[in-house]
Amino acid sequence: MKRGILQYLKDWKNRNNRNPLILRGARQVGKTYIVEEFARLEFKNLLSINLEEKPEFKKIFFDNDVKRILTELSILLNEDISYGNTLFFIDEIQSCPEAIQSLRYFKEKIPELHVICAGSLLDHTLNEMKLSMPVGRVEFLYMYPMTFKEFLLAIKQEKLVSYISEFDFSSSFSEVIHKQISQYLRFYFFIGGMPVVVKSYSEDNMLSEIQRILQNILTSFKYDFAKYGTRRQQEYLQTVFKYCGQNPCRKIKYSNIDRDTRSTFLKESVSKLELSRIVHKVVHTNANKVPLTTHSRDDVYKTVFLDIGFVNQFNHIELTALENLITANEGMLAEQFTGQELLANIQPHISPQLFYWSREEKNSNAEIDYIFQHKNNIYPIEVKWGKTGTLKSLQLFLYEKKLDTGIRFNMDLPSIGSFKTGINVPGKKSQLTWKLLSLPLYMVSETGRIVELGEL
Repeated sequence: MKRGILQYLKDWKNRNNRNPLILRGARQVGKTYIVEEFARLEFKNLLSINLEEKPEFKKIFFDNDVKRILTELSILLNEDISYGNTLFFIDEIQSCPEAIQSLRYFKEKIPELHVICAGSLLDHTLNEMKLSMPVGRVEFLYMYPMTFKEFLLAIKQEKLVSYISEFDFSSSFSEVIHKQISQYLRFYFFIGGMPVVVKSYSEDNMLSEIQRILQNILTSFKYDFAKYGTRRQQEYLQTVFKYCGQNPCRKIKYSNIDRDTRSTFLKESVSKLELSRIVHKVVHTNANKVPLTTHSRDDVYKTVFLDIGFVNQFNHIELTALENLITANEGMLAEQFTGQELLANIQPHISPQLFYWSREEKNSNAEIDYIFQHKNNIYPIEVKWGKTGTLKSLQLFLYEKKLDTGIRFNMDLPSIGSFKTGINVPGKKSQLTWKLLSLPLYMVSETGRIVELGEL
């Protein structure tokens, strides 16, 4: 299956100043597969170890003599090593902090060797490491479930991907093609982007099998919880895990999760799920200027779940007759999808962050689903499932922040328009002159490119 991150791996390979690479992401997002595919395409051979499957190999990292480490592994695995032609892959490296520490010496002693590491619970280890972290001697790539465009490629719809990727406003968008892509988007909403699920669907087209696979992955996540503290702490994790899966993109109020549990315990559970990359925080920002982090509040946030397919599994949506499936959760799924796509389209070497804005005042509540920063410009994003819906919050945000362009994702054809709108603000009426970029949901990944076209 074609994954966009492969190009970044190729770029890393060809850089003279590269560091050992750590691939970070949740379980089952395809880290091992993409490294093995990368090795097949770009190297003569692969020296690969999995420190969970072969825990005895951890003893090899008792010191930082990296040449000895390689020699012993070469003998044990009966593999030749040729610097520049061999990819050395350490999978599940989180189970051996000494192996993480050794990466510094691979960089310093054998810089010509290509080294990649991966681990599903790696962020927990990095957060708690007592050994010295090889700061400045490693680099990171972040990996996510398959995007909608990767899903289309997996089901052999390359032409549709090209059409989406090449669209500009020099010509109108085909209504027939729009309808076809929208149909596939509905399928993606309920199948999701976990590689093993997409592979099953692309090969067998059996929706019942998809549900079984999704449930198996969720169960494997729960098994991981056994590694997190006491039985009571594991119960808190289960509670938060279920709540976030059933209620993505809803502002987190700990009393809504479990009013009988102290907020401190629930907050800790959210943090652990975030470190596992099962949930991603969407943090509140005042969005007064860039960078958005300067004006954000880490204690006020929503969460996006790892994958939209799991959201349906948590909400017991039966995956049958997808062409006609309408649920009460369309708006929530649209917002989950948008967040998932925004995350996956951040440059993978950048630690991802998502933001939203809200104002809670008497008779004047307003909320912007996402705040999108492109270069040094800020754009509010509203997400709608259908083709209609008011944009009062977006207009109010533009007025208050003295901005002139908003973005809407819905299920209509792409458009750009300029408007003059009356605004009711406390004590007076005013007028807003503004522009709206409206894109179909399946074009979330194209937002940055289209903004740069200069049409706005």
